[in-house]
Amino acid sequence: MPTYAYEAMNQAGQEVKDEVDALSSEDALAKIRNLGYFPTRIREKGGAKARVATAPKKKRGTGFAIGRVGAKTITQTTRQLSTLQDAGLPILRSLNILEEQQKPGLMKNILRAVAEDIEGGATLSEACARHPKAFDRLYVNMVAAGEAGGVLDVILQRLADFMEKAEKVKKKIKGAMIYPIVVISFSVFIVAGIMVFVIPKFKDIFRDFDVTLPVPTQLLIGTSEWFVRGKPPGWAVVLIGPFAAYMLFKLIRSSKGGRYVTDVIAIRLPVFGTLVRKNAVARFTRTLGTLISAGVPILEAINITRDTSGNEVYVRALEKVHDSIREGESVAAPLRAAKVVDGLVTNMIDVGEETGELDKMLLKVADNYEEEIDIAVASLVSLIEPLMVAMLGGTVGFIVVALFLPLVELISSVSG
Repeated sequence: MPTYAYEAMNQAGQEVKDEVDALSSEDALAKIRNLGYFPTRIREKGGAKARVATAPKKKRGTGFAIGRVGAKTITQTTRQLSTLQDAGLPILRSLNILEEQQKPGLMKNILRAVAEDIEGGATLSEACARHPKAFDRLYVNMVAAGEAGGVLDVILQRLADFMEKAEKVKKKIKGAMIYPIVVISFSVFIVAGIMVFVIPKFKDIFRDFDVTLPVPTQLLIGTSEWFVRGKPPGWAVVLIGPFAAYMLFKLIRSSKGGRYVTDVIAIRLPVFGTLVRKNAVARFTRTLGTLISAGVPILEAINITRDTSGNEVYVRALEKVHDSIREGESVAAPLRAAKVVDGLVTNMIDVGEETGELDKMLLKVADNYEEEIDIAVASLVSLIEPLMVAMLGGTVGFIVVALFLPLVELISSVSG
């Protein structure tokens, strides 16, 4: 009876190499699967060359879905998968359980496809890498590190924690922006309504009385005429302008140089720039710290952090860090030279490198900066409110004064 050497993955995601006696490669494959392994490669000992044998995939219907999977859905699925792995369930059964409880949609289809890939002999990280709409490079590399170290449940838990904290910071910043955006939008529509319906009637009144209009009134009437009859009309500019500005911004950021320029400007903005800088530092330190603690090699961890930092200023700084480490130098020196982080950050990274606890120091920096983000967001909101009141009050005051100045002159002339 021929002997077959095989490579497989056990239920914990670890690689297994062994031999089995079987009548054929199909028989060997069946025996390997009966042992609870997922075969990735099998060959007959003494054969002319290796042959790859993969388990046949079960073809199941998949629904149609477009778009990307939301961060909240991925986080919940990751935490549930971590719990199931910690309970000792096989990875394939865990994925089937998660698939069954998902509502029809993209995530359900992806979980089904990942399960089928693992049935075919792929590892969890390899299967996840085939679905970038759900699992980014950071996710895939951390899962691969968990598989290599036999601590997949721990790594999945860390991933879920990481994504929850990142999403929490995003929500705080977005929440701070919603209030002023809503107020400004309503104000613009109200002022637009005054320009279209109210100012023209006052213009007719002033023309009938043949009054010499003050400069503010002339300016207001001119603005109203531009808003209604301008080329292009002002109402079209107000409606289309924000979308055009957004598309122009996206076009500028489509190039590396454009991203760098816009990110430099954002970082140097008063008040808002501090928030952007703190968010970027918190993001890259937490990402790098999480990857290093998961066992990802430092150079690969820096590359992943660079690609997911979301800020071109810090992308360039991390490129210098990568080159520095490759030449045998430290992480802190190029960051200090780039002047993109505070002295506290570089000093803590220095201490982490000296003590061999770089990952812990990076995570502490991230925690500290996330607390500062909370304070910065609260300060930004408290500053925006009086600014909006002053802006709206000034606009309304100008309109009222511009409309009533001719009336005062008219009343004075009639009284005289």
